Amino acid sequence: MNWNIIEGKWKEMSGSLKEKWSDLTDDEIGQLDGKREQFEGLLQKKYGLTQEAAQKQVDDWSEKLKD
Repeated sequence: MNWNIIEGKWKEMSGSLKEKWSDLTDDEIGQLDGKREQFEGLLQKKYGLTQEAAQKQVDDWSEKLKD
């Protein structure tokens, strides 16, 4: 799914985000406001991921939203 669409529907996506990344708090998700780079950075911090791994997880998640 196009990231601009995700960013525009960020609040609607929060349930899907919490399902995939349960360690994220509602406050953290809200503060991201759909900003992909900040989201990937938070995943790196919370889950100990490399930049590439965080990008891949976000890519995989956004692709599944198309289904």
